[in-house]
Amino acid sequence: MAENRQANRSPLKVYGISVSYYTGKLEAYLRYKGIAYTMDSPYAHAREVREKAGALQVPLILREDGRWMSDSTPIILAFENEFPAPTILPHNPVVRFVAMLIEDYADEWLWRAAMHYRWSYEHDRALLSRILVDEVGRHVKVPRFLKLMRIARRQHRGFVLNDGVTAETRAHVEAGYRAALSGMTAMLAGRPYLFGGTPSIADFGLMGPMLRHFGQDPTPAEIMRNEAPAVWEWVARVWNAGAMAPAPAFVDSVPDEAALLLREIAETHLEQLARNAEAYARGASHFDMTVQGCRYTRLPVSRYRVHCLEQLRAAWAGLSADDASRVQLLLPYDQAGVLWQPEPPARSDYDTAGEAPYNKAINVYGDGVPH
Repeated sequence: MAENRQANRSPLKVYGISVSYYTGKLEAYLRYKGIAYTMDSPYAHAREVREKAGALQVPLILREDGRWMSDSTPIILAFENEFPAPTILPHNPVVRFVAMLIEDYADEWLWRAAMHYRWSYEHDRALLSRILVDEVGRHVKVPRFLKLMRIARRQHRGFVLNDGVTAETRAHVEAGYRAALSGMTAMLAGRPYLFGGTPSIADFGLMGPMLRHFGQDPTPAEIMRNEAPAVWEWVARVWNAGAMAPAPAFVDSVPDEAALLLREIAETHLEQLARNAEAYARGASHFDMTVQGCRYTRLPVSRYRVHCLEQLRAAWAGLSADDASRVQLLLPYDQAGVLWQPEPPARSDYDTAGEAPYNKAINVYGDGVPH
């Protein structure tokens, strides 16, 4: 049982939002590790948070020694060093690399579909506007009906329209959600978690979109329940993983059932990372891309996603020659070449000292509006 593993420690101070993509991912991990925490919203303390943490985005952690932690992935990896058992990093290097690739896809590709379902559908938009206004907007001295209108308009414009979701791309965005469900369903056949009897970093990465957006927002949650009940069950299992009896650990090789999800990741996420990095190298503010035959236009360039690509390339470069060849066999797609081409398409110059998650963060998605 995990709940009492860190019982002698003071609870962590987490700044987050109860319906936030990345807050949910971090909470699932902390629960699994038995790390107690309390949670508060950072938006009433915006000036202080920006000054000390670098960016107003959730989740953030304020440690007892005054250090701030930001960005869910490096936070989790830092805690893996601090609390190594039970590990979420598969021992087999190829399995570990693929798990980290899936985690990055969950963070940086499924985001678009998650925000679309939340802010494009009327019922979802109305519900989440009320939750966010009541949770993070209480300090704003404006009538509630105006706050509801403003946040719905702002979120839809900033995270849907400005992220390439249009009448022409909407069907492809929604197909991406269903592709993730299909890929996960295949991997969960016969095993409780994606890579065996214990959750990996891939499971926690996918909890970001699958727990707080797809699993709770009305429209995508109905799709999950009806079309992918194994994923619906998996969400609850990961949330409760720390309380479950120990089980056999990770698989020794990437299962064949991962092929469907890996193809989807190559054709979508890796294509986006490559085109974004090329645009960043040109100094562009926006870029166009064609993904699985669907044309996206005027997508905002993200420096942070250049950094994500750098991290994946570094992980691949750290593999032995045999393991690197095995990864290439698992990803026989043109788009995957961005992971091992000789020269990077761009350099982010972010966190060059390797201080994350204790460095000053940069805004990942614009102005740090809660999501």
